[in-house]
Amino acid sequence: MPLVYFSQSKTNTFLTASDSLNISRRNAVVVTEASLAAGALIGLNQLWYADYERSKFHTINDSDEWLQLDKMGHAFTAYQLGKHGAQLLNWSGVSEKDQLIYGATLGFTFLTAVEVLDGYSKAWGFSWTDILANATGAGLYVGQELLWKEQRIALKFSFHQTKYAALNPDKLGQDFLEQLLKDYNGQTYWLSFNLHAFFKDANFPKWLNLAIGYGGDGMISASNNTENEAFNSFKQQRQFYLSFDINLNSIKTNSKLLQLFFGVFDSLKIPFPTLEFNKNRCVFHPFYY
Repeated sequence: MPLVYFSQSKTNTFLTASDSLNISRRNAVVVTEASLAAGALIGLNQLWYADYERSKFHTINDSDEWLQLDKMGHAFTAYQLGKHGAQLLNWSGVSEKDQLIYGATLGFTFLTAVEVLDGYSKAWGFSWTDILANATGAGLYVGQELLWKEQRIALKFSFHQTKYAALNPDKLGQDFLEQLLKDYNGQTYWLSFNLHAFFKDANFPKWLNLAIGYGGDGMISASNNTENEAFNSFKQQRQFYLSFDINLNSIKTNSKLLQLFFGVFDSLKIPFPTLEFNKNRCVFHPFYY
């Protein structure tokens, strides 16, 4: 028991944010992030883009594709990478200003580099609407830190497999991991509002959030299912959701390791009973994810 306690104490000490600039921590964070980003970009260039014909740098307008669920994915990724980038710099004792400048913009910077690679691929292209989505995700984090010094509105994600992937596996994914990234029919993006933060006098529990979600259905191809005549019978439609959620960051624990765990998994919407609204009807889901 003393050995376990000592180990937990060392872990807590290591994971506790520094109250002043810790140069060794900061340098480790910067080097690690730069190495991971460079490795990811090199890997994408060699393993993904190498399979497609290159071209001169060009732009595309893909704003009407996938009911904009792909743009929501850009915003979500930029928000989450920015949040964790800022938290890592906070752990290093970096000033709040520098956390926002160099940490919260991590997602936007990385995704912009990926967008440049898209611009040199004939199969894709540089998309200004992707850049706008990236900026929106980063801005959601930065704006709340400047306004409230806390994240009262979290951008979260949930996913379920759908019947559509089997109809067009090249576009929607062959297996679960591919479908997680490609099948927009199963993706839902949520704005999760912490009720206690907005209504402090109402005695809402700190862990309770109200979540508003956006998703889509019937997307076999990018736009209006015109890629194949067999897809024409499927009609694309937007879906909006109303549900509850849990703010995992509000759960009190003395374990810094558990706090880290809650912070990472707070990016996922917790399944709850949910109301779905689409252009045809309102549907109640006893358990939606």
